[in-house]
Amino acid sequence: QVQLEESGGGLVQPGGSLRLSCAASGRTSGSSAMGWFRQAPGKERELVATISSGGGGTTVVDSVKGRFTISRDNAKNTVYLQMNRLKPEDTAVYYCARSRDSTNVHEGSVADWGQGTQVTVSS
Repeated sequence: QVQLEESGGGLVQPGGSLRLSCAASGRTSGSSAMGWFRQAPGKERELVATISSGGGGTTVVDSVKGRFTISRDNAKNTVYLQMNRLKPEDTAVYYCARSRDSTNVHEGSVADWGQGTQVTVSS
């Protein structure tokens, strides 16, 4: 089993930036795709960004394209989500997820979830 721990959330003004980190521990192998999901109050959980096991393939949802960047450092077993030009609609709990697949991430492929970190964008 792999444990995932997110950090870096908080309160930020619109237009500001945050960087989320997700540190993996336990039986890590570096062969899993990773993803960031988010869930806003009253809404369904949404896949925001994914990165393949080697880091060469990334995806982001259209609503954050050009503002969010996902990356990973396999030597540190850590995945990052750089969030720039934040908007109030980005407010949500953000979850890190490890996929059973080396390339794709979706709800059904997730093997491990982090506990979530709150991101609040407000003036």
